[in-house]
Amino acid sequence: MTSVFAADPTITPAWGELTSLREASRTVSVRDLLDADPARCNEFTVTAAGISLDISRQRVDSNILGALQSLAAQQRVLEHRDAMLAGEHVNTTEDRAVLHTALRLPPGSSLLTGGRDVAADVAEVLGRMSAWAEDVRTGGWRGTTGARISDIVNIGIGGSDLGPAMAYLALRHYSDRAINCHFVSNVDPTDLTEVLRPLDPATTLFIIASKTFTTQETMTNASAARDWLVRSHAEAAVSRHFVAVSTNAELVTAFGIDPANMFGFWDWVGGRYSMESAIGLSTMVAIGPEHFRSMLDGFHAMDVHFATADPSDNLPVLMGLVAVWNRDFLDIPTTAVLPYSQYLARFPAYLQQLTMESNGKSVRADGSPSSCPTGAIVWGEPGTNGQHSFYQLLHQGTSIVACDVIVVARTPNPLGRQQDMLVANALAQASVLARGRTANEVRADGTPEELVAHKVMPGDRPTSVLMVEELNPYTLGALVALYEHSVFVQGAVWGINSFDQWGVELGKKVALGILDAIETGRPTAVSDPASVRSIERYLALR
Repeated sequence: MTSVFAADPTITPAWGELTSLREASRTVSVRDLLDADPARCNEFTVTAAGISLDISRQRVDSNILGALQSLAAQQRVLEHRDAMLAGEHVNTTEDRAVLHTALRLPPGSSLLTGGRDVAADVAEVLGRMSAWAEDVRTGGWRGTTGARISDIVNIGIGGSDLGPAMAYLALRHYSDRAINCHFVSNVDPTDLTEVLRPLDPATTLFIIASKTFTTQETMTNASAARDWLVRSHAEAAVSRHFVAVSTNAELVTAFGIDPANMFGFWDWVGGRYSMESAIGLSTMVAIGPEHFRSMLDGFHAMDVHFATADPSDNLPVLMGLVAVWNRDFLDIPTTAVLPYSQYLARFPAYLQQLTMESNGKSVRADGSPSSCPTGAIVWGEPGTNGQHSFYQLLHQGTSIVACDVIVVARTPNPLGRQQDMLVANALAQASVLARGRTANEVRADGTPEELVAHKVMPGDRPTSVLMVEELNPYTLGALVALYEHSVFVQGAVWGINSFDQWGVELGKKVALGILDAIETGRPTAVSDPASVRSIERYLALR
């Protein structure tokens, strides 16, 4: 099979049909849809891998969903999915396979691509990770003074930070409380300084996560952390307090890390898809290899569902197609991810990279400009905190925001009626976002006429409700995989390459030139006049 990116979606018959359906649906609200069909909630809810997706509060009906599935067929989304899963080089601009799904294959699996069994390579690294993580957790691995490790500091950036940091908080209930994990990513010296301030070098272990071991921010922080350790202990201590997630054995060795303590991953793993690779080493130390395997099983369960379920019952396909409908036909540029779980506080930030780095593209895979909007802006905050912050705009603002409300049914921390209160708030917000409140309903509450307009809620905010029985390693893996594949579906419809990220490269290159100008005191070495003036101002203030 050869990987085929779709042509311009706007010239397909399905796109024309969807445009007509949009015009016909302008006078029909979500409230109308819900009231017209009492069974709608059942018909528009799909469950897989422990997660239910309810899109009954979206501005879609069966005709629109049918046309969206026709669009997916005409854009060959499923063929593109199969090419990705088979190891085809669907990342065409970098000529790479995209095989993050291979990271979570069951033990004993085989997947041949490029003449190698990548599943066997993954199993070998996972085995080494498991042995090392158990060594740290049981006290077999000790620092240079013989003290047990009490703190892990993961130094990375982008996918080498966002995934592990999100997972550590999300699975805190399952973590070993004798070992605390910390995450440093920002080159701002405050980030590293504040993390290290309360730590003891004798009991601190650093994981340096950089595939090339040259990432500027990561290696700057790593060098500073190394200096911090060496000030308290000899150079020889580095090998007992640093390990690497990298493929550059030469630079890892030069840093002072024993290559035996280097855990690799592959160019077919994009950073934002890497949390279940060796990048998740801190996660494995925190929750243990068994729970880590359970997380991989959750990922895989959603992978299998995505690969085999009919499009009409396929969670990632439905979620991705609804996102295309909202972005391109309802002209909604923004999606708020609203997890009603404090454990998922970092989930919106994780999805920002996954979604916007993947689909924030204005050029299709063939190099032609996209003729339709792509890549929604994603942001969010846990409920109920967000309700007292930005929900005012969600309900009554002039910008329409699509919403994903994530509900966890069972908490491991029961405290009176608080979980019921949390879920009641989540479902109430979903209801009001979708249904709104009319002027007559406001008047029926006895509201003075001069305040009626101020209390009307327009509703009609497209809202999905995702419900998870409980947040555990398995369901977290399934939830992340659901969003991964939804992002893939959107990119495949648009015909863009969701797996490169050229937009982040140029700024890094320009930064090196500006840094040289700052360090040499020669602002005019930079060609941009505005930058020259800013450099001069910075040098004067510094």
